[in-house]
Amino acid sequence: MAYEYLDQIQTPAQLRALPVEALPKVAQELRDFLVTSVSETGGHLGSSLGAVELTLAMHYVYDTPNDRIVWDVGHQAYGHKAITGRRDKFPTLRQFEGLCGFPKRNESEYDTFAVGHAGTALSAGFGMAMARDMQKKKFHVVSVVGDAAISNGLSMEALNNIGDHPNLNMTVILNDNEMSISPSVGAMTSYLNKILAGKSYNETKNRVEHFINSIPTVGKQMLHMAHHAEEALKGFVTPGTLFEELGLCYYGPIDGHNILTLVEIFKRVKELKGPILLHVVTKKGKGYAPAEQNPEKYHGVTIFDKETGKLVTPAASSAPPAYTKVFGDALIELAGMKSNLVGITAAMPGGTGLSQFGQLFPDRYVDVGIAEGHAVCMAAGMACEGMKPVVAIYSTFLQRAYDQIIHDVCLQKLPVIFALDRGGLVGEDGETHQGVYDLSYLRCIPNMVVMAPSNENELRNMLFTAVEHNGPVALRYPRGNGEGLPLEKGFKKIEVGKGEILEEGSQYAFLAIGRMVGVAQTAHGLLKKEGIQGTVANMRFVKPLDEKLLVSVARKIKVLVTLEENVGMGGFGSAVLEALQKNGISDCVVKSIAIPDVFIEHGKPQLQREMCGLEAPQVIGLVKKLLQNREPALGVVS
Repeated sequence: MAYEYLDQIQTPAQLRALPVEALPKVAQELRDFLVTSVSETGGHLGSSLGAVELTLAMHYVYDTPNDRIVWDVGHQAYGHKAITGRRDKFPTLRQFEGLCGFPKRNESEYDTFAVGHAGTALSAGFGMAMARDMQKKKFHVVSVVGDAAISNGLSMEALNNIGDHPNLNMTVILNDNEMSISPSVGAMTSYLNKILAGKSYNETKNRVEHFINSIPTVGKQMLHMAHHAEEALKGFVTPGTLFEELGLCYYGPIDGHNILTLVEIFKRVKELKGPILLHVVTKKGKGYAPAEQNPEKYHGVTIFDKETGKLVTPAASSAPPAYTKVFGDALIELAGMKSNLVGITAAMPGGTGLSQFGQLFPDRYVDVGIAEGHAVCMAAGMACEGMKPVVAIYSTFLQRAYDQIIHDVCLQKLPVIFALDRGGLVGEDGETHQGVYDLSYLRCIPNMVVMAPSNENELRNMLFTAVEHNGPVALRYPRGNGEGLPLEKGFKKIEVGKGEILEEGSQYAFLAIGRMVGVAQTAHGLLKKEGIQGTVANMRFVKPLDEKLLVSVARKIKVLVTLEENVGMGGFGSAVLEALQKNGISDCVVKSIAIPDVFIEHGKPQLQREMCGLEAPQVIGLVKKLLQNREPALGVVS
């Protein structure tokens, strides 16, 4: 599709060359481009649609890339990518070696900071502004923060620090998309905003303060009274008193879809000194009716029909339920049996399968917002008082609460259950979202039980086991559909630290954890057809490891292959090697199949697994190589 203005824009400098009157049309074209492009590839849509005018106005006023724009998460930044030389790459969005779905420093000089987790823009922007002043450089720093992320603990820590530097020039844009803190927008607030953001207001205020200060003795008292009168008035008509008290000059709320007003305000704010917070109100999904009507659904979408908004999904409806749904249903079932069971999420009820739980058990459901550390510490407090909290969270997001896991849960041996969704490779979300570190970062903590199911029924039974266990438990399961097994009724308790032998053979042994058990079984079946006999063990627990089973296998079979969808360093394979050494077994050849020591970029999950050697054909080739070149000494074979 040809665009009158958008086709002329490859860089923000070309945007700035346009007359300001053209910007509403540019916004219309950019919005149409985003809907058209994402409908063909899938991706995060609603947030970027809501930030179209904001994006254009910032790049129109600020001298990017010399001036730094720091985004909070990347969901808002598709429009930013489109006008910074990457519009022709949108057909490759979130595909291997294609355009990343989040800002990425090595992708463009306009991406000033890599972001995948919320709450980082304020700290990063503050750091940039501090570095600028230390080096006596000249550029503006603008941090764009979503309304949900402003309450994040890291954001609050940054605000506290920013406000303590009254001479630091930095602008914070609070992009309030009416999904959280959304004060009304009307004629009065628009009028007050024009006054507050206008240079005349600030210049007049400064002159009056200077005049009052010049009056001996009385001046300070009068200034103090005037300041309190101003704050009282602003407290009646704006929600910015909190930010003012923290030391930021607050302006807003502002209509985030009036691009001409945004440009005028940015021009004025750009000349002001000190830390400034600009409160901009936008609408998630703006300009595309299906996304406006259902912003949660269109936050992240698969391919869809642009005209109707209908998602294009595979025709077959017989796919197994996702692990997330199996977990959510099991938790509901267990909550009916256990009155002290509590479900906790950090702003991801749909993604973690807790939405229905929250509807059925509202008194035992807590959504803490984007505050993972708080979620874990709160769960520890609940556990102290006899509740059984289940913290359902993505593996990658639990990393943000590591201190609380160690000090507040495990040190006190509290019965908190961590349900880690998206364990392993997650596909198109890429480096910032891969859940490939949890087995390593959890295994090293005393008192923690770490387990991973190989199928849906094992997930149910492991959740039941975790509920029955009197101590911290991490239950880690993958993204996507289950293995297709019929769901069993009821629950069975699994002995903690107990694995099981699924197949027996003498030439090699697969020791697998989680979804890699299925890969091991597939590889075993194909090897068996070639007359190569092996053992398959579903180890179930990374900690405590079933050393009895391991030693029994290792004394009989001298070629061992561990399989995990986790980084090799410190993970399941490392646990096996440590246990063999501990038990004095040194005559085995051991190969650990795991994620290599690199960040895995975005792409289809199967492609990612193939790149890491985690699919059955690659495992088969490895086993044949090991059997042909068997070494007598213990070690990891390359």
